[in-house]
Amino acid sequence: MAELMYWEAIRRAHDEEMARDPLVIAMGEDIGVAGGTYKATQGLYDKYGPERIIDTPISENGYTGVGIGASFLGVRPVIEIMSVNFAWLALDQIANSAAKVRYMSGGQLTAPVVVRTPGGTAHQLGAQHSARMEKVFMGIAGLRVVTPSTPKQAYGLLKAGIRCNDPVLINEHELMYNMKGDVPDAEYFHPLEGSDIARPGKDVTLFGYNISVHWCLQAAEILASQHGISAEVIDLYSLSPLDRAGIADSISKTHRAIVVEEAEAIVGVGSEVMAIINETCFYELDTAPVRVSAAHVPIPFNHTLEKAAIPNANDVVKAVLVMFGKA
Repeated sequence: MAELMYWEAIRRAHDEEMARDPLVIAMGEDIGVAGGTYKATQGLYDKYGPERIIDTPISENGYTGVGIGASFLGVRPVIEIMSVNFAWLALDQIANSAAKVRYMSGGQLTAPVVVRTPGGTAHQLGAQHSARMEKVFMGIAGLRVVTPSTPKQAYGLLKAGIRCNDPVLINEHELMYNMKGDVPDAEYFHPLEGSDIARPGKDVTLFGYNISVHWCLQAAEILASQHGISAEVIDLYSLSPLDRAGIADSISKTHRAIVVEEAEAIVGVGSEVMAIINETCFYELDTAPVRVSAAHVPIPFNHTLEKAAIPNANDVVKAVLVMFGKA
């Protein structure tokens, strides 16, 4: 194992796949000479040159479309959209071209393209730079959506995504790029479908994804040490498709569910997880599932208001204690 930062793990995956396959390219704003806003392509421009590490204009719809078109011809582009907030501009290409081409061509064309984009609420970036768009991408049939919570996942999911013949959107989090974690020294591929048990438990299941997994882990530690409650933490790293079987398995063990997300609750990941619980294991529940999520407001720039709008580990603890009648 090697301890790498999240961005270093992404860079390593880029480097290994580009070295292996000359048809793997990368495209995006400032990914070349500058090495990427979050350093995820640092040094690769010098190694592979401007024809494979392509600095693009500030035109998300344009360069995303070019990359997707290249994928129809066998190129395997990794398209970096600097911020998920600007993925709105490329949504037509992602939803109407990449996600639908295999179906509409009767399997004659595929789109082996990866779109990497960071999102989430970082630190006082304002409402237009704090989007959490994962629930939008989840609703696009034909698009795989994954969201790594650790450097190991970031490395393995990018490598698996590049090898996949389906379009894959990787939703990263801006606050996690300097997070450290163990990554296998040997080549590693993380499954694009499923979920991970981040912490086993028996009394309640905390469902999270990307940064909210870490809130759940912090809450689980507090619940165990201070309240004697054993919380299982499920990392829903695959948002499309969601792991229906894994969700049901955990509920059949704990009989209680709390879904934690940084995004607003309305039409969100938590809504879909709760629907799956109700459809597949309703009679396993001892009480109604609960969502912990952001306030339904544009994210404020003011630091105090920004913190008030976003949940944290203490909010997860409070939700569990209310569920157990201990609040």
